[in-house]
Amino acid sequence: MNKKNFCNTPAFRSILSAILCALVGILIGFVILLIINAEHAPKAISVILKNFMYYRNNGKKLYYLGQTLVKSVPLILCAIGVLFAYKSGLFNIGIAGQYTIGIGISLWAALAWHLPWIMCILLAVIAAALWASLAGLLKAFCNVNEVIAGIMLNWIGLYFVNILMSRETVMNITKSETFSIGSVSPQSLLPTLGLGKFFHDNEYVSIAIPVTILIAIMVNILLTKTIIGYELRATGLNKDAAKYAGMKDKKNIILTMAVSGAIAGLGASLFYLTDIQPWKTSSVVPGMGFNGIAVAFLGELNPIGAIFAGYFIQHITQGGSFIDTKYYNPQIADLISSIIIYSCAFMFIFKNHIGTFVEKFSKKSEGKE
Repeated sequence: MNKKNFCNTPAFRSILSAILCALVGILIGFVILLIINAEHAPKAISVILKNFMYYRNNGKKLYYLGQTLVKSVPLILCAIGVLFAYKSGLFNIGIAGQYTIGIGISLWAALAWHLPWIMCILLAVIAAALWASLAGLLKAFCNVNEVIAGIMLNWIGLYFVNILMSRETVMNITKSETFSIGSVSPQSLLPTLGLGKFFHDNEYVSIAIPVTILIAIMVNILLTKTIIGYELRATGLNKDAAKYAGMKDKKNIILTMAVSGAIAGLGASLFYLTDIQPWKTSSVVPGMGFNGIAVAFLGELNPIGAIFAGYFIQHITQGGSFIDTKYYNPQIADLISSIIIYSCAFMFIFKNHIGTFVEKFSKKSEGKE
């Protein structure tokens, strides 16, 4: 493949448009930093972009790299859940509620029932899949739009988990947060397999990271190399045509939502069973699910792309915790991440313009030759 053909491939245009989205977000974020405090803006944006590289000590660099990877896990898996449904023609905006259900069931299984980690994960995955199936059933048999059903189920799921977690057996009522899994049910913690040693003995680095990569590969294979994946994508492209071809459209819709929700539930359990943070009574649906939508598009609706996009967004967010709070609010990094996420809405415009530019450039080059 020559250089011209390579530059005109969908993969190249996708990568370049994703980079443009990121650069636009960073540039706008830097302008905002200049408006707030021009003197310290260059250092602040540098710190945000460096993240763990901010530290001179190699041990701390590795430790906070591990932290970033751990916190990327749920974001990546939520994105994969979103893109799985989207590839099948469904917009699973209820991924946030399914993620919340995964949190509640995994923590309840760990703190109330003291189950082994594998059982906590399985229960969370099954519960999230069943929760997502409700939206699938409404879509398949009542023609209820999955977006509307998903939004309603998000809030129902949040209130359900708040009620479930309000028991004294699992929550420190005075702090309104769940107990530490390590102190209550150590057998429920995810095994580390010694991976923490590679990140300066970071106790939160576990099998969650390799499992996430494995899930991304498996989903990619499922969607592109299997009969089930073909049927799901065909149903998404044209439900009537798929039905005419003998495919069970209703079953495929329910199955798609169930698998999508299961992946979100897996992300929730893999994150919270590390004991990196407790569940706190909340009046807001976790943003992880909604951020997963943007990460899915930033990763060009590709499971492998979602890994890099999810890590990048978390890298920026984590980097914000290192900026000097005398001059800036640490949430400025969240703002920059939000701008990058918002710019994803223009990703397809960037992609089309890149394609047009490449075609014009190729024609000019051929004319010169």
